[in-house]
Amino acid sequence: MTAVARYTQLILPVFWLGMVVAISFLEAPIKFRAPGVTLAIGLGIGRKVFLALNAVELVLALALLASCVAAPPDATALAVLALVTVVLVVQIAVVRPPLSTRSDRILAGEHLPRSRMHLVYIGLEVAKVALLIALIFQLFRAVASCLP
Repeated sequence: MTAVARYTQLILPVFWLGMVVAISFLEAPIKFRAPGVTLAIGLGIGRKVFLALNAVELVLALALLASCVAAPPDATALAVLALVTVVLVVQIAVVRPPLSTRSDRILAGEHLPRSRMHLVYIGLEVAKVALLIALIFQLFRAVASCLP
């Protein structure tokens, strides 16, 4: 069981990082430049994609936390995992609700000025990427020192 937990600690953060980079920094900005994609269509797609991404991220965070219970890494890795999880929870619980309300209003036909909350979400995504990279290095170091 410990070996499974250790390998889980190596694989899941890399997978998580790949998903965030692919969706947040490739798919999201590109979809608005695609021919025929209106603001309404882009917002509708974005809401669905980010809802799914955040759900998968929560599952990955929980699986990583469970693997750390089964095979505890060092305190630094645990702290970085806690920080990346906090960033994710803030995105979901604090930043997304006003962004969803704003997109509802835009989809209803309202013309609104640019939102700073979008920049907050992007900033948190950048922080999450940096933390995931740090987590990957910390867990790799911790796991490598424990494997035969």
